[in-house]
Amino acid sequence: MKLFTDHPRSVGETYGEHFAVASGTGAKMIAAGLACWVHAVFPFLCKTTGSKAIFALHKRMIQGREKYGGKATQGEQRDWCI
Repeated sequence: MKLFTDHPRSVGETYGEHFAVASGTGAKMIAAGLACWVHAVFPFLCKTTGSKAIFALHKRMIQGREKYGGKATQGEQRDWCI
């Protein structure tokens, strides 16, 4: 079960905590993406929703990991999901 615990541990989370954070992050990304589509059609709506979501997610995911000694490295970018 090391496959399920190595990465969460590297960012200071249990598997359950990581599941909740990753699920929440995905939901926020979907919502921000939909807002960007709305903005594409109606430029006067959702003017800052996408950029605010990016900044908030960066703060939570990247800066938040650094306090646990974890970092988003180039190696992590070679993940099978990309």
